[in-house]
Amino acid sequence: MNFRTPIKVEKLKRQISHKSAVIMLGSCFTDNVGEYLNRYLFDVTINPFGVIYNPMSVKKGLDALLHKDQYSEKDLSFHNELWFSFDHYTKFADTDKQHALQKINSDFTVAKEKLKDAGFLVITFGTAYAYRYRETQEIVCNCHKIPASRFDRFMLSPKTIIQEYQKLIAALLKMNPALQIIFTVSPVRHLKDGMIENQRSKAVLLLSIKELTDLFPDNTHYFPSYEIMMDDLRDYRFYDSDLIHPNEQAIDYIWEKFLESAIAPDSQKILKEIGPLLKSIAHKPLHKNTEAYQKFNAQMVEKEHELKSKYSKLQWDQVKRTQ
Repeated sequence: MNFRTPIKVEKLKRQISHKSAVIMLGSCFTDNVGEYLNRYLFDVTINPFGVIYNPMSVKKGLDALLHKDQYSEKDLSFHNELWFSFDHYTKFADTDKQHALQKINSDFTVAKEKLKDAGFLVITFGTAYAYRYRETQEIVCNCHKIPASRFDRFMLSPKTIIQEYQKLIAALLKMNPALQIIFTVSPVRHLKDGMIENQRSKAVLLLSIKELTDLFPDNTHYFPSYEIMMDDLRDYRFYDSDLIHPNEQAIDYIWEKFLESAIAPDSQKILKEIGPLLKSIAHKPLHKNTEAYQKFNAQMVEKEHELKSKYSKLQWDQVKRTQ
């Protein structure tokens, strides 16, 4: 007897390998999946604008990567003693204007260079609701704790998303014809919008992506993160205590599905080889001074040297080590 409805994911025609540069933009779920790619030493750039929830702000970021050289003082605003950009998440804000620009342009420059010949762009839409700043009429990535009365909240339509992304995808492919774009919808529920409104919002995103993948069948794909969470993992035990965000177990499961669908067989083989070493490196020993640990550490160093020689082009500088 089966008490679940497991979703069978399709394998992408072109899959991510360690030879592919990957750029990821979108909701906090982008950070979750991106962290796995980073952990397993893929060449990945994650959310260079910070967390972005609505499709128009994602598009604005990509337009900037395509057409802007860098951000300048005129792109910044000031509120609550902080300088910030409406294109960026709060982590880029700073009390010092130049420090804010340095943080913004540091990530921006890397992503701009990567996008020119990236193999994959992964976009995660979070919500179809957006906020327009009344003073400038621009759609913002984040409100930066400015009073809600200074914004208009509205739901994007499928027509608007499709029209804007048709132009965006055409521009991306003109610059980088080999680029593969993977769309996904975040399984994080935006319950502040309301239960019914959240479902309608997700429906707008799903309909928009369906149309875009039909319009660009050779370069766009859909990965069903939302459906895996809503239908396969249909249980509150797969949520954090806020009952909104997927917990670690759920994220692990969705990553396994992403691995099955989007990661090339050669790289899956590499993951199996380097995985035990990376886990050992990240493990924090209780007693570093014991003879047993010293012996284990020597074996680990030898294994790391062996794998670095074998896979010299992996992003070994991304390895996270315990202190």
